[in-house]
Amino acid sequence: MTDLVTPLMNNEEWAYRQFVKEYGKRIYNICFYILHDRSEAEDTTQEVFISVFQSIHSFRGDAHFSTWVHRLTLNKCNEKLRFKNRKKRKGAMVLIENQVDLASQEISPEGLLIKNEEIALLFDAIRGLSENQHIAYTLHNMQEMSYVEIAENMNLSVSAVESLIFRAKQNLRKILQEKLHAGDGNLKENTRKI
Repeated sequence: MTDLVTPLMNNEEWAYRQFVKEYGKRIYNICFYILHDRSEAEDTTQEVFISVFQSIHSFRGDAHFSTWVHRLTLNKCNEKLRFKNRKKRKGAMVLIENQVDLASQEISPEGLLIKNEEIALLFDAIRGLSENQHIAYTLHNMQEMSYVEIAENMNLSVSAVESLIFRAKQNLRKILQEKLHAGDGNLKENTRKI
């Protein structure tokens, strides 16, 4: 993938297409899991592409190219989150990209509804975490990045990432248990799994 850097710096069109092909899905997934909004994730993905293309000459090679791209992605997502928090806007929860398939899983419509409600509650709880906990938890649990990869992407030590994820899990348990006591009995089992 670092073989793309020089052609990107030389504005070679094939390199731009290859970059989008290789990184597009990964960038979108990070944006979606952090922003929880399909439309915002798509917009942010496009903004990341533009950012990469405009700032490719600032890539020094101190880190892997993929780490540099992930940092740009996280920075764009953080900008969006800060803007959302400033405006205090609350968006509607979108359905998850990979929803449970009724035919293959043989889940009843009621079961699917409960599953989607649980997912919506989890995402709502994740949005309640601090910015760094939100990002670290998302990268680890939804992007399946290792603590080392997260540390590189967030420019933190591995022990700081471990601590963020540990605190995020504790906070999620607390938030979900509060929702459980507020009357949602379906969360009891899933709260133990976090």
